[in-house]
Amino acid sequence: MLQIYARKADRFCLREISNPAIEQAITPALWYDLLSPTPEEVSEVEAALHISIPSREEMEDIELSARLYQEDGAAFMTMTALANLDSDEPTKMPITFILRGTTLVTVRHADARPFTTFCNRALRGNGHSYEGGEDVMIGLIEAIIDRMADVLERLGNEIDAISREIFRSKSAASGKHTRNLEGLIEHLGRKGDFLSGVRESLVSISRLVAYHAAVENHTRRPSKEIRQLVKLVQRDASSLGDHAAFLSGKINFLLDATLGLINLEQNQIIKIFTVASVVFLPPTLVASVYGMNFELMPELQWHLGYPWAVALMVLSALVPFLYFRRRGWV
Repeated sequence: MLQIYARKADRFCLREISNPAIEQAITPALWYDLLSPTPEEVSEVEAALHISIPSREEMEDIELSARLYQEDGAAFMTMTALANLDSDEPTKMPITFILRGTTLVTVRHADARPFTTFCNRALRGNGHSYEGGEDVMIGLIEAIIDRMADVLERLGNEIDAISREIFRSKSAASGKHTRNLEGLIEHLGRKGDFLSGVRESLVSISRLVAYHAAVENHTRRPSKEIRQLVKLVQRDASSLGDHAAFLSGKINFLLDATLGLINLEQNQIIKIFTVASVVFLPPTLVASVYGMNFELMPELQWHLGYPWAVALMVLSALVPFLYFRRRGWV
């Protein structure tokens, strides 16, 4: 799908055209948005701007030279974004920004909410006048960063809930339903994978903005407003990266704590079995003595022999139990 945006009467608007090359020569567009484009749509934009748009395979290349470069008088910048952020299994998708003069081209193969949010806000008139494609690109990156901030806030709240579940008091945990620590580990693992994707996306944004600032300084002198926006985006991406690193460290701490609790529970079970085996060892010894089939055993002819043996077994079990309890082992 190809959507073209331009300025009309100092307003940001969506323009429906049949031939981008002809319209670009008459009234230059601000932004060509290619969403899962067809070969015909790619060819139309390439003819209008005289550039070569990278394929999806080229966009997914992780080498720096394949993601940030200049060609045919245009700057090509590719970042890694996340789609389906409302689910527990987000998907990675590359987004390419192509700046040629005052025109921006975006290439993406999955829908992303920040693009829809930015378009709706810009079409309504958000008080910002977009003079060129560079302004649009910065606005899109700001929308992506805002979306990342919301996701990190949600992840932080979910991690806090897991932390309360792990470290809740023993009285609260002694109800009918015991804690599923294995399930908590799986939950933390999914959050860790999610957070890794967010951190990767933030790193790619920082690299893109840094490259854009460097190219901008070498080709032309940017306006004061653009420089301020670029610095703001860099600072936001850096601060969100620090927050993501903090959440990642908290997840690692919770994983270690959960594994420690599992080990404690296992040790407690082993401790109970050990104490039980020690407590029942003396009664077993008494029963073994009186279970021997010798002819000359005085207690066999004694009328109180059976109560005596039972009492002796109970006493031999009670003494080590009281000793263990006095020492605080049970």
